Amino acid sequence: MEDAIALIDKIIEEHKTIFQRLRDFEQIANDAEALTGFDKAKELFVPGRLESKKGLVAFAEVLGTITEGMHSHFGREEGALMKVFREHGDKKLSSALHSLLLEHEDLKHRLASTKQDVATLQDGKLPNQIWQAHAHDMRAYITYTRKLFEAHAGLEQELFRSLRSDLMKAAERNK
Repeated sequence: MEDAIALIDKIIEEHKTIFQRLRDFEQIANDAEALTGFDKAKELFVPGRLESKKGLVAFAEVLGTITEGMHSHFGREEGALMKVFREHGDKKLSSALHSLLLEHEDLKHRLASTKQDVATLQDGKLPNQIWQAHAHDMRAYITYTRKLFEAHAGLEQELFRSLRSDLMKAAERNK
């Protein structure tokens, strides 16, 4: 039972870390978009220029780190945590978690779509106005993805805390 509680605590902490990474990533996108309004910064984000590509490479690396972390996190939720819910939770909690886990595919798809958007911007083939519009659209998409993830994780947190509370009570009774 202690292992189950430790796993729940770990996943709750991971949510906090992922929230911060997504906020940071969104801020990078917002800063890049805001910077395009300044002459010097415009030069950094002109398609085909080395500096623009370097910025997008760094952006893609951050996205890769976030994606990798989220896939690992989702794996723990879909595997070990689901097992804990099946073993220690009631059917209502297990069913609610299962429903939330189905949302992971949508979130993974959104990350993959953002990766494709970055690749489109990196190839340098878009005219400047279209590149700027695409970059703006990507920023909005990232913002919405973060909001979806936060709403999703908030619902998960409620379930995790509920099961954790039940496990703590059971552990106290068994002492």
